[in-house]
Amino acid sequence: MFVHTVFDLLAAASALTMTLLAYRWRLSSAAQVIETAGIGYALALVVGAVIGGFGAGTLNLWLTGLPGIGRSIVGALAGAIAAIEIFKARRGLRGSTGIIFVPAFATSVMVGRWGCFLSGLDDQTYGTPTTLPWGHDFGDGILRHPVQLYESFTMAGFLLLALVLIGRRNAMFMRNGFYLLVLTYAAQRFLWEFLKPYGAVLAQLNLLNLFHFICAGLMIYSAVMISGRKASA
Repeated sequence: MFVHTVFDLLAAASALTMTLLAYRWRLSSAAQVIETAGIGYALALVVGAVIGGFGAGTLNLWLTGLPGIGRSIVGALAGAIAAIEIFKARRGLRGSTGIIFVPAFATSVMVGRWGCFLSGLDDQTYGTPTTLPWGHDFGDGILRHPVQLYESFTMAGFLLLALVLIGRRNAMFMRNGFYLLVLTYAAQRFLWEFLKPYGAVLAQLNLLNLFHFICAGLMIYSAVMISGRKASA
């Protein structure tokens, strides 16, 4: 797990650096709502991410029949969103406050998933067996889908597109960038979950694991928020 820890630290440092650079470059005005919200915003974000991340990760291990405490980035994303939306509703804050986190989140996933990939079977994020030429042996002699890299490459592509649009101050992206990030991440993650050996939530839906349902919820959330902002524009 040493490799995973190293990449977790690299992902955190990369995300922080990206946030600072993006803030100074194009997003300082977009962060004003967060700055006026005070420390309560940060607390809600952290608490929601911790509860969602460890809660979803551990529950998924339990459904798969594995012991231990798990972590999940999609669970952390969902938990953070829920906590922030509750906080904003209680404080009467309107509008999206997430654009500042778009480069950071994409960078974190892009870097962090390499740690998952290099950690092998112990990380419990490997894919199902495959005969494709890029199948990877995670240590048990079976070639498997490197789903961690699928995710890393997808978010690298999104990050590149996001930086171009932010650089151009594209009005649509500046307004809906966070929701587009969530929609993209959830959609690609929904697909990759079919390539993972996780336990199903219900026996009648044996193709769908816990993360399928979380991703579906995030996609619905994003679509609703984007359509609502278009209607009010």
